[in-house]
Amino acid sequence: MTAVQQPSATERTDLAHGPRRMPPMPHPLRLAIYVGLIVSLHVLLTARELTRTPFRLTELLTFGALLACGAVCIEASRRLGMPAGVARDLLSAWWLPVALLLPPVYALLIPIPLQALLQFRVRRTLLHRRVVVASALGLAGASASYVFHWVVPDPLRGAPAWVIDSGPGVATAVGCAALFTVVNTALVAVAARSAAPDSRWREVLWNRESLILDVVELCVGMLVTIAAAISLSHLLLALPPVMLLQRSLMHQQLKAAARTDAKTGLLNAAAWQREADTEISRARRSDEPLALLLIDIDLFKRVNDTYGHLVGDQVLFGVATTLRGQLRDYDITGRFGGEEFVVLLPGTDTVEACRVAERLRNWVRRLSVPADDGTVGVTVSIGVALFRTHGEDLIELLTAADLALYRAKESGRDRVCLPATTVPRPPTI
Repeated sequence: MTAVQQPSATERTDLAHGPRRMPPMPHPLRLAIYVGLIVSLHVLLTARELTRTPFRLTELLTFGALLACGAVCIEASRRLGMPAGVARDLLSAWWLPVALLLPPVYALLIPIPLQALLQFRVRRTLLHRRVVVASALGLAGASASYVFHWVVPDPLRGAPAWVIDSGPGVATAVGCAALFTVVNTALVAVAARSAAPDSRWREVLWNRESLILDVVELCVGMLVTIAAAISLSHLLLALPPVMLLQRSLMHQQLKAAARTDAKTGLLNAAAWQREADTEISRARRSDEPLALLLIDIDLFKRVNDTYGHLVGDQVLFGVATTLRGQLRDYDITGRFGGEEFVVLLPGTDTVEACRVAERLRNWVRRLSVPADDGTVGVTVSIGVALFRTHGEDLIELLTAADLALYRAKESGRDRVCLPATTVPRPPTI
C-alpha cells in the first residue's frame, strides 16, 4: 500500500505541493511548449476580456468580497503552515462563485492575486509553477463562466431568479462547477504527463478519495455561490464554516504528510516500519507467505557529484514513480533513507518475489533522467528476503535483505539476489 498524496481539483497544478510534483529541473521541451501555450492563451484571453467587458460597481464589489474571503483563508493557511504534500486549500469555494456570478474576465483574473498571496504568504515555490497554476485555474474558471452566462446572462440581477425559481439555473451551475474541475484537471494532467512520461494517467487524475473531496469542494463552492448571489452579507455567515472545514482538511493532510517522504511521496522509514510490522503480524497469524525487497540505486553518489543534487532528486523521484506504477495497491513501499527503497509484498512466495524484483529492475533501467549535457541512466540492485525462510520478524528480514543486496552489489550491480549466509557483510565505517 503506497502512501501517495492526490492533488485537488483546484490546486492539482501546484507541483510543489505533494509527491506527484514534476521533477524540479530541467523540463522536457514538450512540457515547456505546452506550458507556454497555456500561459499565452490565458494572457491573450484576459487581455481580450479586459477590452470588451464593462465594469459595473455591483460586480466589482462582489469580486472584491470573494477575493477578500479567499485572502482570509490563505492567511489561515499561513498560520497553520503548509509543507510540501498539502494540496487541499478549499480556495475553490471562492474561485467558483467568481466564475459563475461574474463575467469571464473576473474568473481569469482572480487566480493571479490569490496565487501571489500563496507564494509570498504561505509557501514559496518556483515562480513558473505558480504561473501555470494561475493560468490553468483561470482558463478552467473562464470556461465555466462562458457556459453559465450563456444560460443565465446576468446572474446578479435583482433577487436572482435562477436561484429562487425552479428552472435550469441551479442545474446549469452544478454542471459548470463540474466543468471547472474537469478542465483544470485535464490541463494539469497533460502537463504532469509531459514532465513525467513514465507516469500513468491515474496518477495525475483522480482516485476515489480525491474524487470525493472534489465533490465536497464543489458543493461548498455552490453553497457560497448561492449565498453571494442572494446577498453579499451572507458571505459573513459562509466564511467561518469554510475556514473551519479548511482547517480540519489541512490537519488531516498534515498528519498524512508526516508519514511520507517529501522527495518521493512514498512512506518514510518510520511509517513504513509501522505498517510492515502490522503486515508481518497478520502474515504470522494467517500463515501466508510474505517477501521483502531492499532496493538500492547504483552509484547514486556519483550522480549527485557529477550532475548535482537536483538531478539526484529527479532520479529518486523517477525510481519512486516506477515502483508505484509496477506494484499492487496493497504492497507497502517506502524510502528507507538515502538512495534505498524498501517494499513489503504480502502473499508473495520466493518465485513471485524474484519475478517482481526483476520486473522492477528492468523498468528502472528504462528511466532516462534529463541532465545539462544529456541524460542519466539509472539501475538498481535488489536484495530479496522471505518471511520464515530468512527471518521471523522485520529486523531479521531487513538483515537478510541487506545481505542479499550486498551480494548484488558485489556481483556487479544491476541484479537481483537472495541472501547467502556464506557472504558476510563487512562492518560499516
